[in-house]
Amino acid sequence: MSTFDWLVDNAAIIGEYAAWHIYLSLVPLIAGLLLALPLGWLAHRYRSAYGPMVTSAGLLYTLPSLALFILLPQVLGTRMLDPLNIIAALLVYTVALLVRVVADALAAVPSETALSAEAMGYRPLQRFCLVELPIAVPVIAAGLRVAAASNVSLVSLASLLGIPQLGSLFTTGFQLDYVVPIIAGIVGCIVVAWLFDALILLVSRRLTPWRKAGSAT
Repeated sequence: MSTFDWLVDNAAIIGEYAAWHIYLSLVPLIAGLLLALPLGWLAHRYRSAYGPMVTSAGLLYTLPSLALFILLPQVLGTRMLDPLNIIAALLVYTVALLVRVVADALAAVPSETALSAEAMGYRPLQRFCLVELPIAVPVIAAGLRVAAASNVSLVSLASLLGIPQLGSLFTTGFQLDYVVPIIAGIVGCIVVAWLFDALILLVSRRLTPWRKAGSAT
């Protein structure tokens, strides 16, 4: 069978795998960002908490992914083939990666800006949401791009547990001793990672229009 014929015959399943891959990568990415924002703010706000929180996050990120995939069903009480296990594992990695990014991004906000907001009567939460966070967006977006690429890569390991996504094409190729599914899976992962990266860049630029105006001048 030619490469083109195989791709045409399996286009539907490849599309289904791609949809699952996007879902399994995107959900923990968004949830991880929402959790990392307040945690990073706490690490920035209370400097005594910065060291323990960043160190703990770094230790979490070193956990072997495959081992975590296998252990989580016992912790969560889910089935081994439940996609929730992959989402939970990637949520751990995303939060672990982004906590330090958020804390350092907030620390990079000029002190005079924060003091000016405080002088104008902004409360800590208001200052965080309306002043510090918008300024920190570019740094947070850079960390989010790394987390997105990491998630897309790690999701493919779920094929070893039988959870359908683009990594399933790797196991199919190995089983059939046929390289086309493997190449299709690699290209699919690259495309998904590129789409995530482009989306994060687009959102970051929309949230920071002053950076574009500043670069133009």
